Amino acid sequence: MNGRRFADREDGGRALAAEVAALHLTDPLVLAIPRGGIETAAPIAERLGAELDVVLSRKLRSPDQPELAIGSVSEGGQVHLDPALVALTGATKVYVEEERARQQAEIERRRELFRRARPPATIAGRTVILTDDGIATGSTMIAAARSVRAAGPLELIIAVPVAAAERVPALRPLCDRLICLAAPSDFVAVGQFYDRFDEVVDDRVVQLLRLHASKRLAGRR
Repeated sequence: MNGRRFADREDGGRALAAEVAALHLTDPLVLAIPRGGIETAAPIAERLGAELDVVLSRKLRSPDQPELAIGSVSEGGQVHLDPALVALTGATKVYVEEERARQQAEIERRRELFRRARPPATIAGRTVILTDDGIATGSTMIAAARSVRAAGPLELIIAVPVAAAERVPALRPLCDRLICLAAPSDFVAVGQFYDRFDEVVDDRVVQLLRLHASKRLAGRR
């Protein structure tokens, strides 16, 4: 298997943090795509002394292969579809709309839950580091990046430990800088590049958001 391996998501985040810390950043904000991305984002925010928040986007699942994304929807409702995969999987307009509604409802559920931990961060005029634990089809990251870009960041950096090699070119136009530590050609799933890849639950996202917010508050005193 080609490419770098990581002990866990936190290890991937620490490796990214070392790369990001060497850059010139303006009022940095680290945005995670939950749930797995929060574990990657937390070490970056810790290293930078930056604010930590989430950006909510969801993949639109294939009719017969739930793990395969045919597109995605952002927190603001913007839909991104991969026409080739839509055609290949036979997803009809009716199916796509029903799936969009399902995923939008999940976004709303998570937004209500996570915003109890912290209100949404201001994006405009800041260096934003957008991260996840890895990129397979790229649909969710594309939706998230477009949503963040629309909010007017000074600079948008996409930073991930691993991504499928064939998806990297689609990400570059969406950001000012792309940091990807491994882009293997034999990519099958994100989890294959981690020794531990346990499920991350909602409570863990809330815990990390609250913990980081409290540390930043204490550091200002």
